[in-house]
Amino acid sequence: MSVMVIGADHLGNIEKNLQSWGFDQIRHISCRNVGDQKKLNISSSTSLIVVMIDFVNHGAARCIKEQAKIHGIPMVFAKRSWVSVAEQLDKIQSLKQKNSN
Repeated sequence: MSVMVIGADHLGNIEKNLQSWGFDQIRHISCRNVGDQKKLNISSSTSLIVVMIDFVNHGAARCIKEQAKIHGIPMVFAKRSWVSVAEQLDKIQSLKQKNSN
């Protein structure tokens, strides 16, 4: 599975924890610089988008939402902590399980 993480200068342990959840391709864009927004080309092979809300400006968030909607890619918004990211991943996983039953 492929995940795109938007925001934060570095991911720290979040990257390792995402790998333990089965994400083998992790793409990270900090969106700190204006030029980073030009890199927000989201491929349709992306399984999930994680937005670190503490580190993304409104313009970038709007652009990400639009692209995710076009491609039908689920998104989660979390603080830059593994606990926050894991809570959002748990919510998505439980929704998928409910929909499959």
